[in-house]
Amino acid sequence: MSIFPKISLRPEVENYLKEGFMNKEIVTALGKQEAERKFETLLKHLSHPPSFTTVRVNTHLASVQHVKNLLLDELQKQFNGLSVPILQHPDLQDLLLIPVIGPRKNIKKQQCEAIVGAQCGNAVLRGAHVYAPGIVSASKFMKAGDVISVYSDIKGKCKKGAREFDGTKVFLGNGISELSRKEIFNGLPELKGMGIRMTEPVYLSPSFDNVLPRYLFLQNLPSALVTHVLNPQPGEKILDLCAAPGGKTTHIAALMHDQGEVIALDKIFSKVEKIKQNALLLGLNSIRAFCFDGTKAVKLDMVEDTEGEPPFLPESFDRILLDAPCSGMGQRPNMACTWSLKELASYQPLQRKLFTAAVQLLKPEGVLVYSTCTITLAENEEQVAWALTKFPCLQLQPQEPQIGGEGMRGAGLSCEQLKQLQRFDPSAVPLPDTDMDSLREARREDMLHLANKDSIGFFIAKFVKCKST
Repeated sequence: MSIFPKISLRPEVENYLKEGFMNKEIVTALGKQEAERKFETLLKHLSHPPSFTTVRVNTHLASVQHVKNLLLDELQKQFNGLSVPILQHPDLQDLLLIPVIGPRKNIKKQQCEAIVGAQCGNAVLRGAHVYAPGIVSASKFMKAGDVISVYSDIKGKCKKGAREFDGTKVFLGNGISELSRKEIFNGLPELKGMGIRMTEPVYLSPSFDNVLPRYLFLQNLPSALVTHVLNPQPGEKILDLCAAPGGKTTHIAALMHDQGEVIALDKIFSKVEKIKQNALLLGLNSIRAFCFDGTKAVKLDMVEDTEGEPPFLPESFDRILLDAPCSGMGQRPNMACTWSLKELASYQPLQRKLFTAAVQLLKPEGVLVYSTCTITLAENEEQVAWALTKFPCLQLQPQEPQIGGEGMRGAGLSCEQLKQLQRFDPSAVPLPDTDMDSLREARREDMLHLANKDSIGFFIAKFVKCKST
């Protein structure tokens, strides 16, 4: 059920999205009323978290069953003895699914309040505690050990250090303050530790802060699916063109049994360091990460490549993953997006530059997987239509496993082509109302269906390169 307001967008952005979701092809197929209903449902669902927390097991270091047993013990501790099931996904066998309990409606709001930033609030709805930098405001009498009601400042209007806030705020649940107001806002160098330990969140999800860090990677279901669609094989040379923070890079290496070469590129140095840290933590030696702009990754002079560093000679890679920088409009929960239409539209040209580089770097008969965590037609199906016209050497391929729905109408793709895409649509199923009683009665197949459908918004396309460019 919907308990939060729909995602808050600038009017021009909402109108732009509406035009995409009510394009001529969709309205002809569904009717105007149904198309409009689906769009409004999507906006409501984006502000709520998915109904499952999903974690990928690092199968390079441990078996799924072993990690599942360790995780069951951890959940028992975190949930004070509540017995929440953990499901292994039948098609993505390295993925574990943990149902989210909520929304919990009988939580008593406290007089003492803390306001957190929107990003911090989104993390709380997915199981995080509140860290001191995320706290924007706190009641003037707040002390360490107090029970606090936590609210999200979804429109970013609260002033840092305010004693009270009467603007738009959304209740996230209650927690226990680890710090006093004075300690949080004393003007000393910014605190980095935990500020509020959430004890009664509106949505109950496990916290994964430092939980089995060598064995688990917190990853949304479609993000884990992408690497299975890529289907990397031992001994291959694979490029992750926009790799940060490294979830898919490390997944590629694990699926290859750490045999072969995985090149990871990102143009932000700190993110590249994070990829290297993750590879080290997860015990993966086949990954080489470089701080490099993916749009410039093709070596233009044909001098022999001896260093194995970017830029690379054309046709160097067996498989390439382009998990493209995108508007991120599929992320959940997201109660407010302040972006302008210009910012939203800026991603399509960048994605095309990266895609062009990827096609040049791919060997004949190589596989290219393109993915985004957004819902816009321009960044997804329109990019596929553009790619098939621009690069006659590319053929769209069916995907395995097929878990998401088919692609969205509106970009001129055929029904057959739409069926070869995977689009995860957050409006596909009603928002669940999950408590312990409903979990005890739920059938496994119904839970798996819900996990597959009620996820973040996401898109995947798979191509094969037929001949030399």
